[in-house]
Amino acid sequence: MSAGWDDGSADHRFRVVPAVYLLLRREGQVLLQLRAGTGFMDGYWAAGAAGHVEPDESVLEAAVREAREELGVAVAPSDLEALTVSHRGLPGGPALEQRVDFFFAVSRWQGDPVLQEPDKAADLRWFPFVHLPEPVVPHELAVLRALHDGAVPRITVRGFGGSDADA
Repeated sequence: MSAGWDDGSADHRFRVVPAVYLLLRREGQVLLQLRAGTGFMDGYWAAGAAGHVEPDESVLEAAVREAREELGVAVAPSDLEALTVSHRGLPGGPALEQRVDFFFAVSRWQGDPVLQEPDKAADLRWFPFVHLPEPVVPHELAVLRALHDGAVPRITVRGFGGSDADA
């Protein structure tokens, strides 16, 4: 990340951290990793690949990069299926917890998914959507259940003003 990516011009504005989540799917199953050593939701199952969007990177580029970095697989941007955007936060909380999450699914990739960052995840497994492990990171579990049910809302809002909503 370059030191000059934030020129300070938006200091007076609310800021959010963009992140991508990539759900690899095959035959009624989803690939999940067991978080470990990150300091956030360790011991919870989570998307096979996920991470922050870097400066000067699109959300599509970030999803492709995370698949390569975390799973060692190549994903074409044209194979990404946009699922939902989730705006979530903690009112008055730290900036790192004010987020916009872009969820994607993919059913085509090149290579065999293998855990590439053992310092950030303890396990990587395929699970049937009907028998997800416990626990799963809560905001990701909501998307996984909606995906299984075939009714993923295009936008979800969590943690603002005490009112959560889907659209």
